Amino acid sequence: MSSALDFDLRIDHDRFLSTRDRQLHAILTVTARAREDGGPAQADGSRYAEVLVVDCSGSMAQPPTKLGAARRATAAAVGMLPDGVRFAVVEGTHEARMVYPRHRGLATASPATREEARRELGRLAAAGGTAIGTWLALARELLAEHPEAIRHTLLLTDGRNEHETPQRLAEVLADCAGQFVCDARGVGDAWEPRELMRVAEALHGTADAVRRPQELEADFRATMRATMAKRVARARLRIAVVPPARVLSCRQVHPTVMDLPVAPVDDRLVECATGSWGAESREYHLCLEVDGTGRPTGEDLRVARIDLLVDDAPAARPVNALAHWTEDLALSSRIDPRVAHYTGQEELSRLIADGCDAYDTGDRATAARLLGRAVELATAAGDAFHLEQLRLLVEDVGAGSVRLRDDLPRLDVISVALRSSFTVRDPAPQVAPSPAPAADSQPRVCPCGHRSPPGARFCERCRHEFTDPAKIGPVPA
Repeated sequence: MSSALDFDLRIDHDRFLSTRDRQLHAILTVTARAREDGGPAQADGSRYAEVLVVDCSGSMAQPPTKLGAARRATAAAVGMLPDGVRFAVVEGTHEARMVYPRHRGLATASPATREEARRELGRLAAAGGTAIGTWLALARELLAEHPEAIRHTLLLTDGRNEHETPQRLAEVLADCAGQFVCDARGVGDAWEPRELMRVAEALHGTADAVRRPQELEADFRATMRATMAKRVARARLRIAVVPPARVLSCRQVHPTVMDLPVAPVDDRLVECATGSWGAESREYHLCLEVDGTGRPTGEDLRVARIDLLVDDAPAARPVNALAHWTEDLALSSRIDPRVAHYTGQEELSRLIADGCDAYDTGDRATAARLLGRAVELATAAGDAFHLEQLRLLVEDVGAGSVRLRDDLPRLDVISVALRSSFTVRDPAPQVAPSPAPAADSQPRVCPCGHRSPPGARFCERCRHEFTDPAKIGPVPA
């Protein structure tokens, strides 16, 4: 499977560190490309395993068109499965029941089994509660028999996870992590966005809102098309640190924001699973704890080596995270443009999600404050995608202050909350550091009161961005 893709691994990071700095930030870009010499033009169905989970709780009966749309969308997804794919359809209520096949296992896609599955979907009825962890536990059981396959679950719900405890869902997600990818979809306006985001983050998938039942079929078709385009079942980042450095965190920051669990291998080595891959590019924010005490200054020192592994074999040329400790504040106060961009995207994601949470709990003042700050950041970054999302919720007033829209539909709130995890890729070319300023230049004074060196792009204390182009040159996107 891995022979169908070529991988590249690139690092952009803040190499120059003050002797007082204790963290090094890096953006890792992983790009997978289809090999020019081939790989199959179409998916080999025998390398895939798929479980479709349809919420059939009582709330799916309101409006009556909702369950019918779910049946049609699931039937369309089944119809897109190439011959040879192992698959199953699960009915989700306060229990998890096999719809097709009838036994607890996977069927093999063929014209006959696809038609049988579509007939069984016509019998789905809405009754019972919602227990997402129970549904995922059955998906894990079904997929466990095919460990070498590209394993995927598409889960649809319209309600809150009210028939099991949050602890139960957490336990199931921990058991499922690394076993399969799950894309979660919410329809209607009664479900909880944080629950779907939690599922997607733990299982390396996506979470999104389908605003109208009639849009379900197109969404399911697009999701299945993306799943069948995967060519590598699993890849992982391996990070080998040079003591005393250690890994603090690793987060995917594009195309969505999600934490990657950091799994220790030994005292110097950790690994981060990244899920299944097609021809695509993803970016990760790696944060290392470093200590320059007693280390040489004025030279590059390796603090970590990063490898990309596919099927336990290196899949790309490794990259090094370097630290260059210096007393030159003009160097150490600069932030790599890509690190700055994704740091801003992560903050924007948090502001929007927290603002939507505040609105959903009735705290309108906090919601307006957080979403106002989000508008301010998105405007400064020229982030058209998030500005479009935010305008569903707020009206611009000016100077970072916004007014929440009157009679705001909850569907808009939960839709924007889910899409807060989507990020905009940094379009800016890599800009070489500007020359050091003249000795008589004035220091940059931040609103926080800290004085940074002349020519600094960012405050060395709080990372506030200085925006005087006459003094600092182009500001990174």
